[in-house]
Amino acid sequence: MICQECGKRPSTLHFTKIVNGDKRELHICESCAREKGELIPGSQAGFSIHNLISGLLDFDTASSNMKGNSHVIKCEECGLTYAQFSKLGRFGCSHCHLQFAGRLDPLLKRVHGNTVHVGKVPKRAGGQLQVKREIDRLKRELQALITREDFEAAAQLRDQIRQLEKEMTG
Repeated sequence: MICQECGKRPSTLHFTKIVNGDKRELHICESCAREKGELIPGSQAGFSIHNLISGLLDFDTASSNMKGNSHVIKCEECGLTYAQFSKLGRFGCSHCHLQFAGRLDPLLKRVHGNTVHVGKVPKRAGGQLQVKREIDRLKRELQALITREDFEAAAQLRDQIRQLEKEMTG
């Protein structure tokens, strides 16, 4: 495919932009992409997962700056600041996530939609988690039974939940 801009060189970059529901495809060569200021994958200005995370973190930093929050959060173990973390997109040590925990939860919720893992868990590794999920499922079922006023079945489920909770603690 020939570059849509210059019409001379082969197009090596293919972009799909969706702006306000309008989808636009662009097939251009590297030279034209540089002239247009498009991001080139693999280049310094290219897109990476670090850029994505940094972008999300910058949003958080920008919003906290707007509130006038000038407090600097810093990891006590490695000395990495939150500003450095937002630039790099990765932690400095294994303790950083504890220091930045207050800011990570909203970020994770924005990225993943939740701060609690709800995906698959290996049976042999997640014994307690499996039981907890079963209890949560039974509680939802219990609420449905109560709503339908099926109190006999609800009482059986309540007892089953209590038994599972007892097994977890004891």
